[in-house]
Amino acid sequence: MRYFGLILLFALVTSCSEKQRMEVVKFEALQDIMETNSEKVEVINFWATWCKPCIAEIPYFQKLHETNDEVRVTLVSLDFADEFQKKVMPFVEKNGISADVILLDNIDYNSWIDKVDPSWSGAIPATLVINHKNGKRKFVEKELEEGEIESIVKELTD
Repeated sequence: MRYFGLILLFALVTSCSEKQRMEVVKFEALQDIMETNSEKVEVINFWATWCKPCIAEIPYFQKLHETNDEVRVTLVSLDFADEFQKKVMPFVEKNGISADVILLDNIDYNSWIDKVDPSWSGAIPATLVINHKNGKRKFVEKELEEGEIESIVKELTD
């Protein structure tokens, strides 16, 4: 009986430590994700609930999140901050998204777009992949096809 309690405690601690991040943040929080050295490859996707191509590719990021422990997926919503609880959270719940979701509360896009990637026009969907271990990174400003995000991750880890 004592061992059962320990196993239950371990399961709770493990599940709590891997809790999904869902919050409204300023650009500095996103910059921390982009700049903090991590053992995992960072996959950062910029999207919005009103963007059909963005919505079409979200299942690919969710699948990558579920199947590759070497990758951390962060979905960065560009919806308005006051829509986070009304639109973004219900969308995440309805679609079973367990990857981290942050809403970037900084409508002065010109102040941060070049910090993500100088080639970014500001169009979405857009995806930034960073391998902190080898310093490789790739930015893609388009809707990704099935299997394409996995190919990009593989390209940056080879």
